Amino acid sequence: MAWRNWLLPGRRLRELGIMGMNQRNADFILPYNQRSRYPLVDDKRRTKDLAQAAGIAVPKLYGVIEIEHQVEELEILLAPYPEFVIKPAHGSGGEGIWVVSSGAGGRYRLAGGEQVGVDELGYHISSILSGMYSLGGLPDCALLEYRVRFDPIFDAVSYQGGPDIRTVVFRGVPVMAMLRLPTRESGGKANLHQGAIGVGIDLRDGSTFSGVRRESPVEHHPDTGGTIASLQIPHWDEILALTARCHDLVGLGYLGVDIVIDRDLGPLMLEMNARPGLSIQLANNAGLLPRLNRVRSLETVPESVEERIVLAKELAASVSGKRNSPEL
Repeated sequence: MAWRNWLLPGRRLRELGIMGMNQRNADFILPYNQRSRYPLVDDKRRTKDLAQAAGIAVPKLYGVIEIEHQVEELEILLAPYPEFVIKPAHGSGGEGIWVVSSGAGGRYRLAGGEQVGVDELGYHISSILSGMYSLGGLPDCALLEYRVRFDPIFDAVSYQGGPDIRTVVFRGVPVMAMLRLPTRESGGKANLHQGAIGVGIDLRDGSTFSGVRRESPVEHHPDTGGTIASLQIPHWDEILALTARCHDLVGLGYLGVDIVIDRDLGPLMLEMNARPGLSIQLANNAGLLPRLNRVRSLETVPESVEERIVLAKELAASVSGKRNSPEL
């Protein structure tokens, strides 16, 4: 709890195993992530194609808009889908994503309750094509995909939008995970920098700890009042296996994997990140370095996903007593 105050001296943070951005970049991203593999995760369309070819479940892709001329046919393209998601293929941080919960007669309702017309949807897609939300501001394309219907276990702890599970994977071993819960402030999006809640997860069994919002500890969801600790995330072993398989798919040594749980389809891989942020340490009230260093010290990492999951749980067990230490 105390170390959530980032004003602690740098030496003290290092003693607690807290990793900063410079160390993440120098010790883990640069040595373990080949630049040539970044496009495999920076392009969500390419990521989806790779995952489907490997048998990894993802939200179904309804269509891709690549040029302005296609925007003119938007209403026809969307006619079969009463609900859907629009997202930039090269976006980051949840920017540019619109979740449409219903639509008919050229009018659509966003997940946040706002009503928009087909012209407004078209304007938003044109903004995506222009590169407004893409990495580096380069021209982009818009993906239209299945809207996940989230598992009801999250109804009491999520506002409007759906939660996701971010896991940091190192050398194919899941090392830390958090549940990200949308709030009114975050506009129903599961992005911590927009005001969502990060909730630590015990890798051993998928149960949640208390969480953090804007660097402050949180026990209850600010909009629903639901208790965020002691949730039991369903399909936990399957989720861990999915994250480990994602490492095998793209070959990045240090990776963030985002998973959502559909009420009918189960776990779906949403996207991957070659530069996952460090707020996961706040959510877990624990530093990444002890776990990363344990995995880095291994001469070899098990090839099988099953053995890597066992290793991940053993790793979590070895540090579980430190998480709730008064010094943390």
